[in-house]
Amino acid sequence: MEEKKILTQRQKMIYAFFRNKLGIVAIITLTTLYLLAIFAGLISPYSMVKMHKYRYLPPMCIHFFDHEGHFHIVPFAYGLKQSRNPVTFAMEYKTDFTKVYPIHLFVRGEEWSFFGLFNSHLHLFGIEPDAKSMLALFGTDKYGRDLFSRVLYGGQVSMSVGLIGVAISLILGAIIGSISGYFGGTVDMIIQRVIELLMSFPRLPLWLALSMIIPPSWPSTWVYFGVVTVLSLLGWMGIARVVRGMVLSLREKDFVLAAKLVGQSNSKIILRHIIPNVSGYLIVIATLSIPGMILGESALSFLGLGIKEPMASWGLLLSESQSMSSISLHPWLMIPGIFIVITVLAFTFLGDSMRDALDPYKIAKMS
Repeated sequence: MEEKKILTQRQKMIYAFFRNKLGIVAIITLTTLYLLAIFAGLISPYSMVKMHKYRYLPPMCIHFFDHEGHFHIVPFAYGLKQSRNPVTFAMEYKTDFTKVYPIHLFVRGEEWSFFGLFNSHLHLFGIEPDAKSMLALFGTDKYGRDLFSRVLYGGQVSMSVGLIGVAISLILGAIIGSISGYFGGTVDMIIQRVIELLMSFPRLPLWLALSMIIPPSWPSTWVYFGVVTVLSLLGWMGIARVVRGMVLSLREKDFVLAAKLVGQSNSKIILRHIIPNVSGYLIVIATLSIPGMILGESALSFLGLGIKEPMASWGLLLSESQSMSSISLHPWLMIPGIFIVITVLAFTFLGDSMRDALDPYKIAKMS
């Protein structure tokens, strides 16, 4: 008889994670979104600040069949006809079937920079730069800027805010929570009372109050790091409380007592022994905290207190659809909100899957 293979603890966790279909979908979704954000300059057909004459242009379609039913190997987009509505005086666009613009790969266009490392004029796809039309997959905004390109560039800000903000909160929460749980007594009481005081304030008004400290004259990059700092300073309390509870159960373990006997300092015990033992749970907490950071940045930018032009974020793009009239006339301006919902759900599913994979009771049942 064949011997039954015994799985290690790590193999059990990996197996438990990949049994969760929502977790796999979340990883694929987040990987795709981050790749789109990282290579936004290459993928987007236009610069995020490039203004065109087509204001409030509805999303355009890519065609393989023309209006006569003929198939084209190379996809194409039709031209546009502009006209003014005599009643509402709004600009209207109609398809010009007499003008066909093929969509090519690696088209030379406006210059873009890959995070300052190198510059390029190549774009993954697009129509010829001298074409008397444009390719607006998500439509355009009130200035005629391509919304598809702005959504990709906005993803760089919105999705990086979540990662950087949670990383800072994680470091603060892990250190402060470890100190509180390890020393206990008066130190623990003071830290916990401070945390409870900070958590008693409503989150959104506190965000707004702290964001008002950011001077409006700051450049976009400084505002970005200011928003990250504001979100980080208000996101570590919950992490600290979770870590503190875990450290209370770890500080009496044999490996901690052994480290004390050999004369290691308290700081080394916390950094080298306690925090590494809670790192798996910290990753889960971080994954579940990222959606809150993304929503926080989106809320601040939506209210005009976060990211400013010429930078773009999903919350800033969504602020253009604040009124019901704007939504009814130009519903495509809500597309950035769809990306926020997808990202938040993906991180939530990923965090739930990781939490289930680390569940000791489920792992113990696995052979």
